[in-house]
Amino acid sequence: MLPSNTGRKGRPFHDNRKIVEGIIYRARTGIPWRDLPREQFGPWQTVWKRHYLYARLGVWDRIHAALMAQADAAGDIEWMVSVDSTINRAHQHGTNTTRPDQPTGGDGEPQQSVS
Repeated sequence: MLPSNTGRKGRPFHDNRKIVEGIIYRARTGIPWRDLPREQFGPWQTVWKRHYLYARLGVWDRIHAALMAQADAAGDIEWMVSVDSTINRAHQHGTNTTRPDQPTGGDGEPQQSVS
C-alpha cells in the first residue's frame, strides 16, 4: 500500500519497513523527530520527509481504512461507544439554565481603586 518511487526525482526509496518502523517508534514514544535513533532508522530527516509525504498523499488514511475493514470483517471490532463526563465535559456556564440564587462568595463591597 506504500507508494513506490517510480518516476520520482532524487534517491530511490530503500527499506520502507525501516522508515515505517521509525515513524511508529516516534509516535509510540512521543520523542522529537531529531531524537530518532540513527543507527536503527537512519537519518531523522528521511523518516520525517517520508511521513510527511505519506500524510500528504493520504497513504495513512488508506492503510487505516484497510486495517479497519479487515478487523471488522474478522469481527475483532466492537462498535460500542461510551461517553461519560471524562470525555465530554461542559463548562459550568455551558448549560442553558438560569443561575440559581446562591451566594457567590462576595460581600457586596464594590471594588474601587484607591487614589
